[in-house]
Amino acid sequence: MHLLEEYPVRHIRTGPLDVAYFDVGPEEGDPVILLHGFPYDPHSFSAVTELLADDRRRIIVPYLRGHGQTMSLDAAGRSGEQAALGADVIELMDALGIGSAVLAGFDWGGRAACVAAALWPERCAGIVSVTGYLIQDIAAASKPLAPATEAGLWYFFYFATERGRAGLDIGRREIARVIWARNSPEWPFTDADLQQAAAAFDNPDYVEVVIHSYRHRLGLAPGHQRYVELERRLAAAPTIDVPAVTLDGGADGNFPATDGVGYSRHFVGEHRHHVIPGVGHNLPQENPEAFAAAIGEVEQLARAARR
Repeated sequence: MHLLEEYPVRHIRTGPLDVAYFDVGPEEGDPVILLHGFPYDPHSFSAVTELLADDRRRIIVPYLRGHGQTMSLDAAGRSGEQAALGADVIELMDALGIGSAVLAGFDWGGRAACVAAALWPERCAGIVSVTGYLIQDIAAASKPLAPATEAGLWYFFYFATERGRAGLDIGRREIARVIWARNSPEWPFTDADLQQAAAAFDNPDYVEVVIHSYRHRLGLAPGHQRYVELERRLAAAPTIDVPAVTLDGGADGNFPATDGVGYSRHFVGEHRHHVIPGVGHNLPQENPEAFAAAIGEVEQLARAARR
């Protein structure tokens, strides 16, 4: 049993959500919030939590909206847009009485961390983001990418159709299996790994949140009124000025590793970039040591910035 599984799932209300989360470490510890992606769940961070847990850190690992026991309380809670994901982080911190935290994530979770760090820098002590700057340029959604890249994003276009919505509803686990295999071709995940994560896909809002996320980012669905102003600010591609460590998986099958230069202009504070060889998109589960080390690195950068 991993350390994360030894802790009960807690719940707290945060505006449009009842958020389910794990809480590891002393309440007075330095907060670290770990944010999972799609189609994954908090168990991507099981080994990372073991590596980080000590008497000075408080580690919060929530289920994102539409996943696990995190439930929507109104229509805003069923939006999948990027502003909603970022606002969720800040609202969770408000509910828990956390002023500032290190935010670390991948995929949807990396996007949530980037949004929160860009729009609420005073609440972010530092950020770790896999595949770099993840704030979406929705105005450019109609611009085509290289065909090989488009092929890997098949599910974006599948989910744009009602056939895709129905397919996700009846095939949540198998769609995840295909995405995992493409995202991480060198990761020998097991059926047990997939089944553990897939339990989080049984959330009644899962399909609606996922479908809205992909349609909204392609400019095919409107956002919720609650997030209009935040999306307006995100359209300007705001910079992130807190200490940042970005990571690329050297074996990511959908998002090839880079030297980070292409998005470095968005990180205007202290920024370091690393490529982790042999690792795909689910970097914290595939190489928890590297992900935990990145959190330690950004904590050091944050301490240096305060001096």
